[in-house]
Amino acid sequence: MEGRKRQVVLLAILILAVVAGGTLWYRHSTRVQPLILYGNVDLREAQLAFNASERIQELRAEEGRRVKKGDVLARLNTKTLELAIAKCKADIRVQQALLDKAVTGSRPEEIDEVQSAVRVAQAQADNTAKTYHRMESLFASGAVSQQTRDDAAASFKAAAASLQNAEATRDKAVNGSRAEDIEAQQATLDSLKEQLKTYEYDLTQATLTAPQDGVIRSRLLEVGDMASPSKPVYLLSIDTKKWIRVYVPETRLGELHAGKKAQVKIDSLGKTLPGTVGFISGTAEFTPKSVQTEELRTALLYEVRVLVEDPDDVLRLGMPATVSF
Repeated sequence: MEGRKRQVVLLAILILAVVAGGTLWYRHSTRVQPLILYGNVDLREAQLAFNASERIQELRAEEGRRVKKGDVLARLNTKTLELAIAKCKADIRVQQALLDKAVTGSRPEEIDEVQSAVRVAQAQADNTAKTYHRMESLFASGAVSQQTRDDAAASFKAAAASLQNAEATRDKAVNGSRAEDIEAQQATLDSLKEQLKTYEYDLTQATLTAPQDGVIRSRLLEVGDMASPSKPVYLLSIDTKKWIRVYVPETRLGELHAGKKAQVKIDSLGKTLPGTVGFISGTAEFTPKSVQTEELRTALLYEVRVLVEDPDDVLRLGMPATVSF
């Protein structure tokens, strides 16, 4: 009887042990494991190029140099542009003088001069008119030839035309320039001034400056090379915002969202920095074949960028990092 009781007790203990073990196994198997991802430090980069085509005259920055926004990095040869600016300024001075003359009108001395020319032309016209009429009378009486009469007529007509020209010149000097002429002179002056602004703007584009704080990663051209908008001179790493580029499997993608806090351990520095999820790719990094197996569907990876606070500026491009959530 006692042996039977002992067997019942042992069976009960065995059942309890199995139940306890199953419970522990179930809790362990269903517990969410910490999400740990591995990646590298990444930075934004900018390709710096001149907004003009000319020979490079000066380069001031080398690879690895830290620059501030506005620092001068390189300059182009500006001799041709400076000559164009000087000529444009001279043309503006000439055109301004012509406009002032058109607006002001002739001086009293100039008016007196053209009045004198009119009087001389009038006297010449009167004299040739008398000669012409006299030759007409003599020709009618047969005292002079046809040629002499024709010469007198031609001289009379030429003197009359000279008088008309002198009077027109006098009227223009007295009345001044027409409104249309003044407007045309003003338009020419305005065009030259706008051209000067263009040249002066082009001169500012001959200096290449840093658009943001950062580090010169590559120097792509040298002094004497021909620069152009399509040929970068420097490659600038912008380190004001840094992040860790990692990849999360599709099975754990649902655990992440923008703004989720993370801990970033930098392997080479032995320190941990706070981070925040800033970007989650909307497409898989690796696309499987059109015919997918269940295993392939769950093996997709998605890019995630974890923004890192780096007040001591210790992170460098490419550093390995471990991100945990």
